[in-house]
Amino acid sequence: MKKFKKVLLISLSIVIVAGGALALLLQPLFAFGQLPPYAGDNRIEWKQPVYDAAKKTVFIIADNKVTEMFDMLAPYYLFQKTGRLNVYIVAKEKAPVTIKRNLFILPQLTFREADSLKLTADVIVIPALSIRDEKQDPVVISFIKNHFSPETKLMAVCDGAATAAATGLFDGKPITCHASDLGALKTHFSKPIWIKDVNVAHSGNLYSTAGVSNAVEGSLMVINDLLGSQAMQSVAAGIRYPHAVLTNTHQSKAIKFGNMLTIAGKVIGRKSRRLGLVLQDGVSELDMVSVLDTYGRSFPKSFQCVTPADTIIHTRYGVSVICTGGKTAGKLDELHVLLPGIEAFISSNYPNTPVIRYTDEQYTIDACLARIKQQYGQNFQTVVKLMLDYN
Repeated sequence: MKKFKKVLLISLSIVIVAGGALALLLQPLFAFGQLPPYAGDNRIEWKQPVYDAAKKTVFIIADNKVTEMFDMLAPYYLFQKTGRLNVYIVAKEKAPVTIKRNLFILPQLTFREADSLKLTADVIVIPALSIRDEKQDPVVISFIKNHFSPETKLMAVCDGAATAAATGLFDGKPITCHASDLGALKTHFSKPIWIKDVNVAHSGNLYSTAGVSNAVEGSLMVINDLLGSQAMQSVAAGIRYPHAVLTNTHQSKAIKFGNMLTIAGKVIGRKSRRLGLVLQDGVSELDMVSVLDTYGRSFPKSFQCVTPADTIIHTRYGVSVICTGGKTAGKLDELHVLLPGIEAFISSNYPNTPVIRYTDEQYTIDACLARIKQQYGQNFQTVVKLMLDYN
């Protein structure tokens, strides 16, 4: 009897731990559609983006409620880095786009402005937006379909596949998404041909990527097909892409029960750190979201962005980023810094805080994952990679 009670107690403990782990695992997904909207100063200076008629044009769709940051800003950076494209983040409303708690970006054009300028999209990118089922915003769907032509390249990133599938353009065509969400999206959209174990599903001018991190492979593939292999290779070298050639070998591995236990073990048994990231003018969009999205999936105690100067900073390729969390974040366990030139800010506000710096020698996601492995071990690093769909 005592042995039975002991086994029962252990079993109940495992269930409770697993349930807690599951709740923690799903928290980012639940929070994704529930982040508070922008409530700051509305006296924002909106600048009309420059248009070069000699260049092809890329539209990156944004949802003002919330848009997955890596899905949106990694392609933005990569397409901009070619120097041969007009790249615009376009949204339904002239309002900040939520990408993280207390962090927003300004879209460069509204749908109406893009239409009034009579811009023609050569590429349309659909990141993961706030709606992941068939109840899509008809305005978003109409804008995509109205700007799609047989010559337009359309790329869905991660669970942006839901919005892409809702357009009907992928009916009877291969499509993919994040490994952990593929089954759920398939139940909502049965007409596309859902595939796995590829970084990028490709048919004609239709592209879709596996989860989050695969926005890089998808963007590079589109650049290759749009501008040629030399342009693609130049961009890949510029971001320290970790493969000698563009790879499409992928293992679609969903989060499983054992991974949940690993998360629970990390959260319950080890110290969760309070992290900060310094945002500065000129920061690389790709480096910024690589750090935010990778460490955001490591379940830190907190992760706050700070700015040494103004609330609004301007990234390397001109995205306006609004940080409403303040210039300082109180006590931190680590301060992540992407650019030089802020020693006075660090010494004044975080004199005893370990500073984590990044170099141009390593792909930024790999640098983050290496540190996570050092801090929490191989098993937890594997979980973070699964959440990024990075393998």
